Amino acid sequence: MKKLMVVILGAVFGLAFFSQAALAADKLAYVDLSRLFAEYGKTKDYDKVLNDKESAYTAEREKKVNELKQMQDKIDLLSEKEKESKKQELETKVKSFQDYDRQKQTDLRKEQDEKMKEILKDIEDAVKKYAEKDAISFVFNDRVLVFQDKAYDITDKVMEILGKSYTPKKQ
Repeated sequence: MKKLMVVILGAVFGLAFFSQAALAADKLAYVDLSRLFAEYGKTKDYDKVLNDKESAYTAEREKKVNELKQMQDKIDLLSEKEKESKKQELETKVKSFQDYDRQKQTDLRKEQDEKMKEILKDIEDAVKKYAEKDAISFVFNDRVLVFQDKAYDITDKVMEILGKSYTPKKQ
């Protein structure tokens, strides 16, 4: 009975020792995801493109708003009989403008979301590439960690991979 107990205890301690060795072999790291996103060249380039599109949209929107205001001012100067016929035309144009405005905002938001997903995918791929190359088992986002040892920060190394993989499009 004692021999069986010694064998069982030996097996338990052996398993505990090997499981500790297996756990110790896992490498951990973390990245500053917001910094990667902000400093990535593709993000900066796309921000410029999106800002240009928003500026063009805003200018077009202002032009249409001014046209509607001018039309309203002209209607206010007309007689009651003429106002009735022009008011319907104004309402149609206002509705058309609202539809245009809503659609443009939706399109811009959708484009921004798609580009953000693309950029986050690039970052994820770069993190994965570095982790596989360096045999890292787990890479965490620094925002979920309460404490970080800077020795485990691979943000700069991932940023190098992103920089090498992205070539700006010439316009």
